[in-house]
Amino acid sequence: MRYRAGLQTQAKILDATRKLIAESGLEGTTIKAVCERAGVLPGSFYNLFDSKEQAVLTVVRQAIDAADPDPEQLGNESLKDLVEAYVRFVTGQGDLARVYIGIAVSGSRGKPELRGRVLRHHQARVSRFRQAIEKERPGLSEQDSTRRAETLVTSLNGVALHRVLDPKFDVAVHARALLEGATT
Repeated sequence: MRYRAGLQTQAKILDATRKLIAESGLEGTTIKAVCERAGVLPGSFYNLFDSKEQAVLTVVRQAIDAADPDPEQLGNESLKDLVEAYVRFVTGQGDLARVYIGIAVSGSRGKPELRGRVLRHHQARVSRFRQAIEKERPGLSEQDSTRRAETLVTSLNGVALHRVLDPKFDVAVHARALLEGATT
C-alpha cells in the first residue's frame, strides 16, 4: 500500500513538473511550485527526488522514452527510426527539449552528478546509433561507426539547439540530411 501511495505521489510530482515546464520554463519550475501544483509536501518531494533537476530530467527521460522506436532496446530500430524519434521529441516536446538542451549546456556546470547523468544518457544514445550504423554498414570498423554515431548525435543536438533559438527552424529537414551523411 505504501509503495502504491509513493508511485501516486511520484506521478503527481512528475505531472506537475511537466505542466510547470510548459507554462513557466525551467526557471518557473521550482520545488515549491511543483509541490503546490501536485498537492504534496516538500518532504514527499525529497523522499522521491534529490533535486528539482532530477525531477525535471525524469520528465525529459519519459518524453524521450515515449518517442523511442525500440523501448525495450532490443536493437530492432534502424538509424532512420532513431533520427525520426529524435525529431519527434524535439518537435513534439519542444518545452522539454529546450530544458534538456539547457541543462546539458549550462545546468550541469558545477554539478558533477547531474553532468554525469546527462553524459551517460548521451553515451547510451551514441551506442544505440552506433549499433544501428553497424547494421546498415556492416563493413565499418567499430571505431569508424562510433565516430559516425558521435558526429550524428552531436549534430542532432546542434539542430535541436538551433530549434530552441529559432522555433521556425525545420528540424526534420536538417536531421534527415544528417542521416544521409551518416550512411554514405
